[in-house]
Amino acid sequence: MTFTRQGVQHEVLSELNIEIPSGGFVSLLGPSGCGKSTLLKILGGLQAPSTGSVRIGDDDVMTAVKKGKIGLVQQKAALLPWKTALDNAAFLIELSKEKVSRVEARRRAMEALEIVGLGQAANKLPHELSGGMAQRVSIARALALDPAILYMDEPFGALDAITRDQMNTLLQELWQTTGKTVVFVTHSISEAVFLSDTVHMMGANPGRITLSQGIDLPRPRDGRSSTTAEFIAYEDILREQLDLNVEAGRSAA
Repeated sequence: MTFTRQGVQHEVLSELNIEIPSGGFVSLLGPSGCGKSTLLKILGGLQAPSTGSVRIGDDDVMTAVKKGKIGLVQQKAALLPWKTALDNAAFLIELSKEKVSRVEARRRAMEALEIVGLGQAANKLPHELSGGMAQRVSIARALALDPAILYMDEPFGALDAITRDQMNTLLQELWQTTGKTVVFVTHSISEAVFLSDTVHMMGANPGRITLSQGIDLPRPRDGRSSTTAEFIAYEDILREQLDLNVEAGRSAA
């Protein structure tokens, strides 16, 4: 991916090749500015790469988008303040090209809210929700579309540590229950190890994959998992690579 600023070309992503297995949980980890969010936008069809392509099964990415295969959860919940949790969760279905009645859209939205544990909050407005609850509504909004793939761009980054841990546990349960493919952008090494089957570590200037680390830890994982020697060993591997990437990025800048 190349951007042009003031007549000068800047290479943001270079020679990047990832294969993500169906039903897998993959995290993108790396220093700020390495292109994680840009890569996620390209994978989700929100931005076209300068060269190269994205394939989702037999489809190109835009065909996959039109077929409703992709759901996106962003850093902020971005709920409509005048709509209830239920109406926010149903909003994307009602906007989609699917011929879905309002009754069916709300049924699917309610089902998604139940999955994320917010069935009892369906009639609450966004200002009545905590940060974690609002982010769960945004996850329900994506789940209600029933996509095959969830792209998540640091969805828990603004939450406090306790709520973030709770959301990670919830997300793991959702992933195991639904069997969806998840691609998760994070700045947190421990979060990446806790959630992932594979962590792709990115370097900067330009953005590229410097390490693809499989995480072979038993599931389901819980708070005690992070205290094991195996968990800490994975953290050490990723932290060492991250430090190398940060130093290399400074040299290349």
